[in-house]
Amino acid sequence: MRKVLLSAACLGTTTVFAQIKDTLQSQNVDEVIMTASRKKENIKEIPGSVTVVNEKQIQSQLTVNSDITSILQYTVPSLGTNSGQTSNTGQTLRGRQVLVLIDGVPQSTPLRNGARDLRTIDPSVIERIEVIKGASSIYGNGADGGIINYITKRSKTDQKISGISQFGLTAQPYGGTLGFRASQLLSGKVNRFDYVVSMAYERTGYMKDANGINLSPTYSPAKMDNYNGMLKVGYTINNDQRIEASYIGYASRSDLNLGLKTGKYGITPTIGEGVGKNLETTPQGTPRNHNIKLSYDHKNLFWGTTALNINTYYQDFKTVYGYSDTFLNGGQSNVISKKYGARANFDTQLWNGKNSQGEVIYGLDVLNDQTVQKLEDGRYWTPDMDMTNIAPFLLVKIDLLKKLTIRGGLRYENMSVNVGDFNTLSSIKNDGTFTQSIFVTGGKLKYNALVGNIGVRYNIENYINLFGSFSQSYSINELGRILRTSTQGTIQNLETKPIIVNNYELGATGQISKWINYEITSYVSTSKLGASFVQSPDRALTIQRSPEVVYGVEGFLHFTPAKWFNFGGSYSWIEGITSVKNDGDYSTKINNSRISAPKVLAYVQVRPTSSLSFGLDMLHAFKQDRFDPNPKTGLYAYGEGFVPDYTIFNLKSSYEVTHNWKLSLGIENLFNTTYQPAIAWWSARDSDFTNSLGMRGTFMIEYKF
Repeated sequence: MRKVLLSAACLGTTTVFAQIKDTLQSQNVDEVIMTASRKKENIKEIPGSVTVVNEKQIQSQLTVNSDITSILQYTVPSLGTNSGQTSNTGQTLRGRQVLVLIDGVPQSTPLRNGARDLRTIDPSVIERIEVIKGASSIYGNGADGGIINYITKRSKTDQKISGISQFGLTAQPYGGTLGFRASQLLSGKVNRFDYVVSMAYERTGYMKDANGINLSPTYSPAKMDNYNGMLKVGYTINNDQRIEASYIGYASRSDLNLGLKTGKYGITPTIGEGVGKNLETTPQGTPRNHNIKLSYDHKNLFWGTTALNINTYYQDFKTVYGYSDTFLNGGQSNVISKKYGARANFDTQLWNGKNSQGEVIYGLDVLNDQTVQKLEDGRYWTPDMDMTNIAPFLLVKIDLLKKLTIRGGLRYENMSVNVGDFNTLSSIKNDGTFTQSIFVTGGKLKYNALVGNIGVRYNIENYINLFGSFSQSYSINELGRILRTSTQGTIQNLETKPIIVNNYELGATGQISKWINYEITSYVSTSKLGASFVQSPDRALTIQRSPEVVYGVEGFLHFTPAKWFNFGGSYSWIEGITSVKNDGDYSTKINNSRISAPKVLAYVQVRPTSSLSFGLDMLHAFKQDRFDPNPKTGLYAYGEGFVPDYTIFNLKSSYEVTHNWKLSLGIENLFNTTYQPAIAWWSARDSDFTNSLGMRGTFMIEYKF
């Protein structure tokens, strides 16, 4: 039986919707394989919720749109829809912020969440994506809503060299919108060494709506150069020991030079036209994201009873935003973050009987995160923040009668943040006056807590398996935004307490027949002191700290009536409420910047011959009408705008010319529908009211050797 690889401290169930979707024959769910760097497990032993997006599906979605935020919105039911921009603002998981990883290395910047963490890698090097849903502390700070882990490709051949070459063109039916991408991956094995080398480059074209009008240049992915390189080298010392080193680098830079014509919220979209003012000192995008990792594995330490994994990593990240006139003399900001980390993970078998087994997983995580947000001219928007987190953990797992799995774990979070002295930036108020800059004395902030998880899964029969779990996360998300809007002269007077999320989950999954698979999950997450964006009178976004409850349901159905034909879909619904005055009155709803509209994903896939395949994806986002406008002005507050529904269809097709050559054609927004992304409505701002991308086709040629 093939195994499932899953993070040891994650108590999540496994949603196999994404994995099954591209399979053209009935599969038993325990054939799904995942990797999250901590522990190998069979899927039938996992009492929680995880979506797996496999390599075949990633490549299929890549034919339609190479933007990873688009790939995720079509494959993860409980993830919010994307913004169509370089920012993933609003694309929350179960209504909370998500921690993004590449091979277990954190990419997110929770100390100052810049919402650029999803777009930090090219999909051509991803083997699969794990989405662990629900609060999790396994990787430390920032996983209030869960974890998205991009697992990169590895060498799977005994040949000295093999490879995949891809070349693609993108175009819209309006002229002047041509883009292209090319990637080359080489892998192989020489004696005890194995390697993977990859290079990818993409040049996007102009991006236009269904009427052929240029989309807004604000945070636009148009006219952007994207680069991705990967080198992974492994050495198998013997049957028990292995070392591996890897480097992954990503960069994106835009040279779009369109002027901005601001529209009217709900009426006329903001568009790009003419020539821009060229106020930026640096091209927008993510000019660097370097990841270096070194790992060592020993399968039979201590007389064969214990397995050991040790890995160390380094990440250097910078992202650049557009010009803003909201502060004195204007400027262009960036977020810079460096991380140094090490993890030691031990897995000891307590006993291994015929019908039962027990094991304990334990270890230590160390992370140093240095983050700052500055203007490109050198002015500090946030102070320097230097966080160190030392976290020992322990997890006990017991399997009984091959049907019942019980797991429970503890993790002690010990965080300290050194905050530098700084001057706040003077910003512009609505009346044209400026807030005064003040000097803020820094210092050291200390946080610690014991968080835990426990879960049970009972596999009754193939057609019904039940699971339930409780898990916690602990994070100091958005400390930088709290500090940069300080009105106090010292950080000790600010509300900087961490966010502790308690996640409760119940669900059922199974295979009703050889051709029907299903899963349904319900969840509730609570936090005594959550964090949401609200707009202050002087136009700035501030953090509202108050108790929160977020709850929802999600599920999928998959049908495979024949080997050449399959179809299915998923549904997700979420709601969130808060007690603003902390008085037990939860009558206030968390705004739409976190609580996304209900979403339906559906698909049909047909393979009329062994070499020809057609697929149709549908995304339907329901309307959101959760708030009323201001009765005096008729305007909505930030995050509370009415969001209408929309439905989008994408076409995917491929033809295998020979065993080595394949042609693919994808059409995004097949019917050229005019619609706006959710953020255009819920943000309730004229400048953010933009249309989405119109019809766009992608043609790709692939050669394998």
